[in-house]
Amino acid sequence: MYIDTTFRILERSVQDIWNDRSKMSSGNTMSGKPQFDDDAVINSAMDVFWRHGYSASSIDQLTTAMGLSRSSVYKRFQDKDGLFQEVLSTYVDRVVRRMGAVRGDTRRQQLEALLLEFLPREGKTARPAGCLLARSGAEMVDLPPASQSVTRQGLRKQRAILGEILREAVASGELVAATDIDGLAWHYLGVLQAILNLPQAGATVGELRRVVELAMMAWPLLPAAAAHQRAV
Repeated sequence: MYIDTTFRILERSVQDIWNDRSKMSSGNTMSGKPQFDDDAVINSAMDVFWRHGYSASSIDQLTTAMGLSRSSVYKRFQDKDGLFQEVLSTYVDRVVRRMGAVRGDTRRQQLEALLLEFLPREGKTARPAGCLLARSGAEMVDLPPASQSVTRQGLRKQRAILGEILREAVASGELVAATDIDGLAWHYLGVLQAILNLPQAGATVGELRRVVELAMMAWPLLPAAAAHQRAV
């Protein structure tokens, strides 16, 4: 019995090492110890959380997808919550960089282009449907406090980019100084989230383009333009 127990422990240890090596970057060492390929590990965990949400994603699902043993996951991320925080932070950083990279001749055109940037692409994609940040917001009551904080921070970062575009529009004279920047930033954040999530409900690309077109009607006209529109 003692021999059998020892053998099973040794077998599990060998399996853990084998699993861990599947996600190690080749030649990446520190103090002679192999390091995990963080990008590959984070991406694999992101796919699980994105598809199933925080609550429904089990440690077994995560370790299988990441190719790591439980002990390695706990050493690197402490627990499921720690892993989720890094995954969500990575996701938010990618989305925010994508938002910030959009340009336009005017700030209005920049904002419209930003919304259009997130329309569904033609053809199949391996990316799960919807938005990981929106899914996390919907699960807010089930998230641990630290993950709740990361979720709120992610939404603030998205809204900050929209608000900055609006502030630049005021500075350049595209919008009047009295423009409700805070309200418009929330409005366009809602539109962005709709674009990311409504395809799951059957919205087509054409319908979403119409959503963007209607959303841009909320952009306040300058007094002269508004007077001309009323006269016409």
